[in-house]
Amino acid sequence: MRFGSPHFFWLLLAVPALIGLFIFVYQRKLSILRRFASLDLIKRLTPQNTQSRQILKWCFFLAFFLFVVLALSRPRFGVKMEMVERKGIDIMVALDISKSMLAEDVTPSRLERAKYEIDRFIDLLRGDRIGLIVFAGESFVQCPPTLDYGAAKMFLNVVTTDWVERQGTAIDQAINQTRQAFKAKQNKSRVLIIISDGEDHEGDPEAAARKAAEENIKVFTVGVGSESGVPIPISKGKGNIVYKKDGDGNLVMTRMNPAMLEKIAIAGNGKYFQAGTNLDLVSIYNDIAKMEKNEFGSDRMNIYEEQYQAFLIIALLFIVLEFFIPQRGKVKKEWTGRVENA
Repeated sequence: MRFGSPHFFWLLLAVPALIGLFIFVYQRKLSILRRFASLDLIKRLTPQNTQSRQILKWCFFLAFFLFVVLALSRPRFGVKMEMVERKGIDIMVALDISKSMLAEDVTPSRLERAKYEIDRFIDLLRGDRIGLIVFAGESFVQCPPTLDYGAAKMFLNVVTTDWVERQGTAIDQAINQTRQAFKAKQNKSRVLIIISDGEDHEGDPEAAARKAAEENIKVFTVGVGSESGVPIPISKGKGNIVYKKDGDGNLVMTRMNPAMLEKIAIAGNGKYFQAGTNLDLVSIYNDIAKMEKNEFGSDRMNIYEEQYQAFLIIALLFIVLEFFIPQRGKVKKEWTGRVENA
């Protein structure tokens, strides 16, 4: 059995609280009754009020609650084969892995925060193909466009700044490799998301972005980092941090270059997002999700049928039974005794 919304099982933590509430109410009721007379006398005067009926009503209510939780969790069992048409958007993420991305003006660093946000971005995808390109002074395809989101995350998690020896920010190479990676030229919706600080760019990224736009590839750019300038940590050991210095021994400061990234987005018929030190790719996804979907063909899939209806019916049955069970039972024999003063 599988569950479509397993997070609703957290509601089961309320069961002990409900049981505790029932016990508290019952004890409170007994405490109030003791103010008027002894419990033995009250039982003789009201034999129709039975404890067993009250417990049974509580049990029925708890059963109702349990089956409602099961229904909300959307249990699925019973498999059937269906032909499913795959539709989505081709998305390529180009991630800057130059040394400047080690700067810690974004916690814990520009690169690690970018990787975390890309991971979250992948979780938002529904039927879209995702690929990954990494670049610094040169670029290469880390993961071709795929529907296997788990594999895409695996390729993303192992990315470090040590993968590219040549330093720089060759955004134009990343754009051109994206054009090659998108083999299906007829697809209507293709997107490139460039995440970079835009510093030390090489080549002509604007021209590359215009060519991409001509091939129906929208280029979105995301600027990461602060514009004030921060040092670049290149090693950490024994509690000491070594920062990058130039040939004269001066501390090298890295600054985000928003102007260049904005020009690339405009040339690529896309949009520039200045994340700064607060990177969040959700807003980008909202823009991309509005685009027309590509047809990726049909595929056979195992579909697990929703079976929440049965659990919902059982839950309704228990609450109906609880409602119709009277708190007072029928008295078979009246008490003919008398009340004596103590």
